[in-house]
Amino acid sequence: MTLDQSKKSYLKQSDDRNWSWWPLFPLYPYGRKKTLFKELIANQIWSFEQLQGIYYVAVPIRMTVIKTSTGLMLINPVPPTKELLEKLSQLVNSYGPVSDIVLPTASGLEHKIALPALSRAFPNSKIWICPGQWSFPFDLPLQWLGLPKKRTKILFDDGVPLKEEFNWNSLGPIDIGLGRFQEISCFHKATKSLLVTDALVGIDDVPPEIFSFDPTPLLFHSREKGSEKLIDTPEARVKGWKRLVLFASFLKPSRLSIPKLADVLKNSFNVGLRNKRSHYGIYPFKWSKDWEISSNQIVGKDEPMIQIAPVLERLVFPRAKESYLEWLDNIINLKDIKWLISAHYSAPVKISEKELRIFLKELNEREWAPGGGDWNFLDVLDKNLLKLGIVPKNPKEKF
Repeated sequence: MTLDQSKKSYLKQSDDRNWSWWPLFPLYPYGRKKTLFKELIANQIWSFEQLQGIYYVAVPIRMTVIKTSTGLMLINPVPPTKELLEKLSQLVNSYGPVSDIVLPTASGLEHKIALPALSRAFPNSKIWICPGQWSFPFDLPLQWLGLPKKRTKILFDDGVPLKEEFNWNSLGPIDIGLGRFQEISCFHKATKSLLVTDALVGIDDVPPEIFSFDPTPLLFHSREKGSEKLIDTPEARVKGWKRLVLFASFLKPSRLSIPKLADVLKNSFNVGLRNKRSHYGIYPFKWSKDWEISSNQIVGKDEPMIQIAPVLERLVFPRAKESYLEWLDNIINLKDIKWLISAHYSAPVKISEKELRIFLKELNEREWAPGGGDWNFLDVLDKNLLKLGIVPKNPKEKF
């Protein structure tokens, strides 16, 4: 099966990696999106990975494609560049049409923003979305956001796709003030794979392959000051990756400080650094010598460390621990889980019911959403949002 006419039209309007809608959600690398295509489970599950971030704090974002009895199911949309659609068309030629596109999150803006364009590229597909979709600063109707009315269905309200092949579980809804957090995970029975968005991730110390096309974000953050050049070595890539994980996990980890403006400027605009790639030598960060103590707590050595992302635990679930534990318990009771495939970080991650039970036990025994050390910035941010009334004291009152 070849690309349909609407996709051909879309391809003619853009070059291989162009993403013209980037101003709606301006994340690095903005209008140029390199896509890494990988087979995760032979002849059954594939991934399309891109990068997203702010100020070179970039992490992979993943759309997962699953072969089903009706064709292909796309989960967690990413920007459909020409490069992505051409690679996806190869799967269509081999395994059948795109029958279902699933947006399993209510609050993941990085996934929402790509859905309208992706739905237009496949006009015969059904669009399944998590309940409680919202937009900011104005809460607009779904059709105004570019979703096709006749093809769009609400998960659970309108059923679920292919319930004989998948088991669907909801985490939330949780009231987060501006809207709701809700994430719907699915278990693909044929491959014993659990697909999630953000609720459970595995992180290891190997820089993701997507950075091999442009390691600039890794090299930028591997330095100690702005006057250092971006030198590409395996050690610099690992160092930069660990620091990016700390940024993404804690926003401002405890072993990171902001130097004085005079010190930042002193190390800026040096010869060899007067270019956009180096941000002209402007590097407003200072890491303490023992910074790796922090990264060792969340980055696994040689194999991924299973966890709930700290930023999710502290800002989304600080007063909703039971909701998360209930979801995790439901996942464990599915049994036979073999793989974890999340929308970020490592995938596929080998996992078992036993490992998940150990993880659940650890969550029950340790302090939930703590406030000290690396968690301090998230703690202060949450308390300020609570004080201002932006987030609710009781996140379940609204729902």
